[in-house]
Amino acid sequence: MDNRKTQIPNPKSQTGRLSRRRLGWRFWVLGFGVWVFAAGAAWAQLGRGDFYNAPVRMAPAVFPDGNFVICRLYYTQVRREPSGGGWRTDYPYGEINLTTRFSEMTRAPVSRSSSKGQPNHYVVRATDEALFQCPFVLASDVGTVGLTTQEADGLRRYLLKGGFLWVDDFWGTNAWLHWQDQIEQVLPAAQFPIEDVALSDPIFSAQFVVDAIPQITNIGFWRQSGGRETSERGSDSLDAHFRAIRDDHGRIMVVMTHNTDIADSWEREGEDPAFFYQFSPHGYAVGINVLLHAMTH
Repeated sequence: MDNRKTQIPNPKSQTGRLSRRRLGWRFWVLGFGVWVFAAGAAWAQLGRGDFYNAPVRMAPAVFPDGNFVICRLYYTQVRREPSGGGWRTDYPYGEINLTTRFSEMTRAPVSRSSSKGQPNHYVVRATDEALFQCPFVLASDVGTVGLTTQEADGLRRYLLKGGFLWVDDFWGTNAWLHWQDQIEQVLPAAQFPIEDVALSDPIFSAQFVVDAIPQITNIGFWRQSGGRETSERGSDSLDAHFRAIRDDHGRIMVVMTHNTDIADSWEREGEDPAFFYQFSPHGYAVGINVLLHAMTH
């Protein structure tokens, strides 16, 4: 993998001179953005309803290769959140686009449907044996999830055997308290406490140096606010959080990005140039760092 690290400007900072490394990142963003809006024109105008109609690709009993792939956690909703779509939130282009950029910006081999095809991506239940073939599991809108005893047991076995779970896109106090109750069934807090991860942690410099947690809103909210607001629950979600649960050896098993929708910066990368330039560089920096950290720890 490429060991060079690029500094990512603080997303909240609008002033100040950029270092040479930051300028390099900005030039990459400019070129990448032009490519995205040219190559992605065929599907960039899709609405959210079209995303939700994408076919579900359940994880096969045997994966086609040992290369990197993202699995999406299937779950049952037991409550509702505004703008939430349950387990399908940000599916499937969140993982498709992140895996694509991951393959372009690192040397990591990713699983593909053919030699030059779209990256593979799978949906998996916490009770499926296929879960244990997934190197990385992603879940969104987890403030609505309802885990059964069997699902909690399956996730616990997966995580303690070396698995990795990233939950994203849940906002406000009620969603956090609900998720906290659900993950407590999987990893009891007395043994596996939740922590706020310091920006000095290696996960924030695996590839890009991230010096702030970006608050990224869904593109619909962003448009309604005229691009001026990012807190989807107003005063109840002002600050984005990056939290984690570690195993007994200090390895991060679960990443939780609360009060931010990191995956929308991947899913919606080609829909609006202004949205892309405001959010996608920061979202991809966090995303690629997390993937690299999960793969190497």
